Amino acid sequence: MGLFATTPLGMLAGTGFSAVLVFAAIGDVRTRRIPNRLVLALALLGFLYSALKGGPVWGSLRALEGLLVGMGLWLPFYALGWLGAGDVKLVGAAGAWLGPIETIEASFIAALLGALLALLWMLRSRGLRNAVETLGVATTLPSVLTESSKISDRKRSLPYSVPLVVGALCAAWLPGMLFG
Repeated sequence: MGLFATTPLGMLAGTGFSAVLVFAAIGDVRTRRIPNRLVLALALLGFLYSALKGGPVWGSLRALEGLLVGMGLWLPFYALGWLGAGDVKLVGAAGAWLGPIETIEASFIAALLGALLALLWMLRSRGLRNAVETLGVATTLPSVLTESSKISDRKRSLPYSVPLVVGALCAAWLPGMLFG
């Protein structure tokens, strides 16, 4: 059953974890924003759950490692302008629940799914010819992939929290899906 054992506490925690992540993704699809309060609540509950599950010291250390791994893996993409800060914080908060290994797995799943969605999104918004040209230019000039921060352009951008949430849910409920 993955991270959330079949105990009542585990199932309750898993349901809450899943619900908060889905709520964040839905909000991001609608507004292209992930509220800091939601991310903070997810992180704090992740630390609490990890401490209850693994003991106060080791559980908290595992949660901190997961948070830092999650943010560290995705921070470069924020620096390049490819992700929003809310996306990076959301992965870190989910990492507090998942721990470092599952956060890496979640990130790998999210990256694969996100790449596929980004290609589909680019084809939909730019058409085949312009998408191929953009990808060709991006091989030597990656900044061409950076979206404008204007509100009208943000609405057309890919809400990357969707693949991030799917990755986190897969890693939580089906750990070892990719890395055995």
